[in-house]
Amino acid sequence: MKLISWNVNGIRACYPRGLANLISSSGADILCLQEIKAAPHQCEDLKISQNFSRFWYSAERKGYAGTGLLSRPDPLDIHYGTGQPAHDQEGRVLTAEYPDFYLVNVYTPNSKRALERLDYRSQNWDPHFLRYLKQLEQTKPVVCCGDFNVAHKEIDLARPKNNRRNAGFTDEERQGFDAYIQSGFIDTFRVFEKEGGHYTWWSYMNQSRPRNIGWRIDYFLISPALKPRLKEAFILPHIQGSDHCPVGITLE
Repeated sequence: MKLISWNVNGIRACYPRGLANLISSSGADILCLQEIKAAPHQCEDLKISQNFSRFWYSAERKGYAGTGLLSRPDPLDIHYGTGQPAHDQEGRVLTAEYPDFYLVNVYTPNSKRALERLDYRSQNWDPHFLRYLKQLEQTKPVVCCGDFNVAHKEIDLARPKNNRRNAGFTDEERQGFDAYIQSGFIDTFRVFEKEGGHYTWWSYMNQSRPRNIGWRIDYFLISPALKPRLKEAFILPHIQGSDHCPVGITLE
């Protein structure tokens, strides 16, 4: 089973610039999308292949955030949000249940340039979301993927010294991601790749992407029970259409 995650930074803009081709040619069984910035009817207007069941979770605010799921195998169940209205109004968590695991698609809130959402992110969102994942894990293993809006280690961004205390590389955000790992979740990409230079997001400014001055902020995390089934984890930096690129895993 091949799973791919991509922050498309606007599904209507990304669809003709790269998403349509990814859907048709990647061989993915499941695609998780973040930051769709569209209502469900606007997503359906794109005429995405009927080979996929399609699920959309839009933010209450128009043109903002939101998540989507395309799945060849029909999920047993779909759940929108985490049960906390304060967190769920932005359409950031979409959960699909399959026979032997839960798949959680997440678009973690950005702390913003002046860190005005850092307290919300670090003191409310991260602890609550981890509890949500661990509650699911009591029933069956969890695959969690998406844009976590944090570079975990210095190796995960091109210029760590220049980005201390910047959104996405504060101590608080990194500690929040540490908590996922310490609770047992596995950063799948680091199972196979220990070196730097592998990124999933690049600023649109200063030719950052051609120069590979980027950040790795998109992840697939899995429960330890799924590690024996993990065959590969990958980043697809050549795929254009967004300021992020797709990431994925293959499970046996």
